Order: sequence, then structure tokens, then C-alpha cells
Amino acid sequence: MELESRVESIKTDYARIKNELRKKIVGNDEVIEGILTCLLCNGHALLEGPPGLGKTSIIKSLGEALHLRFSRIQFTPDLMPADIIGTRIVMESEQGGRRFFQFHEGPVFANIILADEINRATPKTQSALLEAMQEGKVTVGRDDMKLPQPFLVLATQNPIEMEGTYPLPEAQLDRFFFKLIMPSPSKDELMEIVDKTTSGEQPEIEPVMTEAHILELQKLVRMVPVSHEVKQYALRLVMATHAEAADAIDQTKKYVRYGASPRALQSIVLAAKTRALFQGRVSVSFDDVRKVTAPCMRHRIILNFEGEAEGITTEHMMGFLLASVQPE
Repeated sequence: MELESRVESIKTDYARIKNELRKKIVGNDEVIEGILTCLLCNGHALLEGPPGLGKTSIIKSLGEALHLRFSRIQFTPDLMPADIIGTRIVMESEQGGRRFFQFHEGPVFANIILADEINRATPKTQSALLEAMQEGKVTVGRDDMKLPQPFLVLATQNPIEMEGTYPLPEAQLDRFFFKLIMPSPSKDELMEIVDKTTSGEQPEIEPVMTEAHILELQKLVRMVPVSHEVKQYALRLVMATHAEAADAIDQTKKYVRYGASPRALQSIVLAAKTRALFQGRVSVSFDDVRKVTAPCMRHRIILNFEGEAEGITTEHMMGFLLASVQPE
């Protein structure tokens, strides 16, 4: 079987990328694994954390480690949709002075898009990414224009700076495969960061994976078999976030207004398959499902007024969920 013969090389490829990123990035192994999971699942990731934790550095380093076209969009309140997608401009032919419209591609026409501080742009501009993220294309006038493949949007946002920001609407949040939380560095990691960033040595990251290789891996991920019992466990986790469902846990009935969407279940199954491959396995375990549940669902659950008033967060709900729902 092709998958079984390739599983060890997939594990090796994953280790090679991590080793290249470690030249510049300290710690954040779970965040790096989450981003690579999104890449192989043809999904997108939202990175959230206070300033200075290296959100942008991780994404830029990933762009260097993969032989792909990288583009950065700095989201600001005055950014317009055309600044992302591109626009038609009037051109004049060299002969005869005939005028015509020619489309100039915007920064979205790349393989890896860094949407930096995405919540600083207006909802109108944020929505310019919706079609690109969901369909892998953009519409300009009456024309559909396909985006390069693979296509990965990595957006960052700062949770503690609310002035001048526009919270992402639920429809756009749902289009992110993962929401990853950037952890604060430990004492030892902080010292290593200082050593790497204040010395004269600037290590270079070597590209280790090509476009064709990534597209092949995306196909292999979907070939990983998942048992009925494991899929049932993932389904029960999702249904437990719906207050009206028979599987709902007590905290859901008390604190949740809207539960996770069907995309959450799709994301959990695909991410669990990828995690198994990263560890050199061709079978998905219950533990794989548990490990990917939080990044798949933390941005897809909307709390009610009582939950917000009592200081309950979606991270609390993830803890309640994983403690209450066990494999059968």
C-alpha cells in the first residue's frame, strides 16, 4: 500500500522541517505542529497571543523552510479589499494606443499568506479573504481566478489590544481549521531567545519541501483509515457542545449558546489523521482525536450571557468537554 510505504518518510519530512525552524524559533512545538497540520489538511490557522511571542517570526520562518511563494499582508483600518485581491488597471497598447483593462494580482496570489493583525481591518476587508479561504479562488468582476495550490492563510491577532480592532465574525472564524494559542516562553526558552536574537550570528533556513511534495502529502492524509469507533468519539465530542443534543454535557447546557459546526468534526478527523502520520502511524487513535479537539473547536463555540458573566472561556469549555466525554 502506498500510504504504508510512505509513512516513515512523512515522519522524516516533519522532523526535517521542525529542525530547520528551530534554527530561528525557540519552543512552540505544538504551534509548529498545528501549522503544519493545517498545511497538509488544506486548512488555515488563526494564531492568537500577546505581542512579542513570535507569531510573525514562526510564519515567516515556515515560508523560508518550504519552497513556496510567501506573501505578507499587514492589516490596517484603511486596507481595502482590492489591496488584498488585486485590481484591474487601464493599460495602453504599444501599437495604436488602444486601451484595455489588465488585472494586477494582489498579495493573496501566493501559497502562504501571512495576514498580520487581521482584526485591525474592517469587516469589509476581512471578508475579502472568505472566498479565498473557502474556495481557493477569488472573483474579480465576472471572472473567477484560481489561487496557487497549496494555499495556506496564517492570520495573527492580539487578544489584549482591543482599541481600533474589529472582532472576526463567526462565519470567518469557522473557516479557520485551527485556532492556535501562543504560549509565553519559559525562563530557559526566554534566555535562548535572547542568545539567538542579540548575537551577530543569523542562521539561514534551508527549503526542505516543494509544492509538488506538499500536494502529494495532502492526498496521502485523506487516505489514512479511521475506525468507526474513533469517528464516533469525534462525533460525540462535537455533539456535546450543542445544548439541545442528547450528548450535551451539563456545562454546555448552562454556558453555551451555539455549539461547534460540522466543519469542527471534519477538522478533528483530518487533523487526527495528520497527527498519526507525523508519529509514523497509519491508524488514528482516540488520543489523536483528544489532542486536536481544542484547536479545532475553541473558536467554533459561542458562549451565552451566563457563561461570559461567570468568566467562563472556551478554554474552560474544552477542559470540561475532554473530561466528560470519554471513548466508549
